[in-house]
Amino acid sequence: MTKKLFIKTYGCQMNVYDTERMVDVMAHEGYQVIDTPDEADLVVLNTCHIREKAAEKVYSDIGRLRVMKEKRRKAGAKDSILAVGGCVAQAEGAEIHRRAPVVDMVFGPQTYHRLPEMTRAADKSKSAGDRPRIVDTDLAVSEKFAALSKKAVAAKKTAFLTVQEGCDKFCTYCVVPYTRGGEFSRSFEDVMADAVKLNEAGVLEVTLLGQNVNAYHGHDVSGTEWSLARLIRHLAEVTDFKRIRYTTSHPHDMTDELIAVHGDVAECMPYLHLPVQAGSDRIVKAMNRHHTVAAYLKTIEDIRAVRSDIALSGDFIVGFPGETDADFQATMDLVRQVNYAQAYSFMYSERPGTPAAGWDDQVESHVKSERLAELQEELNRQQRAFNDNSVGQTLPVLLERTGKEASHLVGRSPYMQAVYVDVGDGALAEQYFGKLVDMKIISAGPRSLKGEFVG
Repeated sequence: MTKKLFIKTYGCQMNVYDTERMVDVMAHEGYQVIDTPDEADLVVLNTCHIREKAAEKVYSDIGRLRVMKEKRRKAGAKDSILAVGGCVAQAEGAEIHRRAPVVDMVFGPQTYHRLPEMTRAADKSKSAGDRPRIVDTDLAVSEKFAALSKKAVAAKKTAFLTVQEGCDKFCTYCVVPYTRGGEFSRSFEDVMADAVKLNEAGVLEVTLLGQNVNAYHGHDVSGTEWSLARLIRHLAEVTDFKRIRYTTSHPHDMTDELIAVHGDVAECMPYLHLPVQAGSDRIVKAMNRHHTVAAYLKTIEDIRAVRSDIALSGDFIVGFPGETDADFQATMDLVRQVNYAQAYSFMYSERPGTPAAGWDDQVESHVKSERLAELQEELNRQQRAFNDNSVGQTLPVLLERTGKEASHLVGRSPYMQAVYVDVGDGALAEQYFGKLVDMKIISAGPRSLKGEFVG
């Protein structure tokens, strides 16, 4: 009998990957994904701890789900199982049960491969009141991937493939080392086994994932170390992937070997997400970022030398403790010098347990707000200019989903721009869905492009 699964995903692409794998794992248990939690037998909140008040947002969602569960109970329906997974679960652990007794299961990002066993244990109880309070927050990363690799994957055109997890950098604002653990690189054979499965499932575009993906240094059975650059070259040679991407990169690990890949490997897309966070060396050092602004700019110069059309994306934090007006203007100067196609920017917010959270020189909220508004105005201007420059170009677009309008198909350009096309009737939609096609860009907006089929 088919059971129903609802998962709400918060945060980063790694969480999106984790959700996809949870779906794969639970499909083998007879669970089918639905779009709302109301009739779900299992509800999972796959949480992220990066942004401000992340835990409180999760507890707010739990409160709404508690009301939903009570309605199901009163209607005589079977009580749904409520699980909280991901990085908030890792950070909070049993505290979630204390604050929200309605939660049945708490599991970290390295233990979701055991979701079937946890669910079966919760499901055996005669009533919700008899259910065991399950907490599983081990950090056994290799065990997770060994279990996941045994599962089949669904047919798809784009996919994430995690090759590295965790972080050893210990930036003073970041919780990732505490919620995902230290840096772990999967073995070459494990990565390739998953890549082959994705290839056989019809994937045309694969994105290699890691908290510091360019720190990948997996070994093969002979003990030989594989860098990310070497892995990308091998994937391009032995698979049918038309596009290979990777994210998120750290400037400290952006090697000459990896830079050269962008010039040599046609399948490696001309897009690089390379966060710098700030344009002031004083602030970058306080963040413990392991690079200088000059080194970052040299990397940008080197990669543009091998791939002149590279589109750059970045992350920025404004209002880090001790940031002065001069420090912020140095960030603005860097942004203007690099000229980003896309970027993400945020006000600094304290993450409990991180070093910077306890510093005395916190920047006032109104100052952070003003600086963020100024930065985002410039970043939005740059993104719009990049999109406008695409008009008239012919770009290959992988049409992978339907749009807001029933007659629209949407895909991504090589530069990660959303591109939509009006296919009119259903016959054309069926013909082009999941295809990599050349499209002429006929107009541009701040967040997307409109194209038409060439010929």
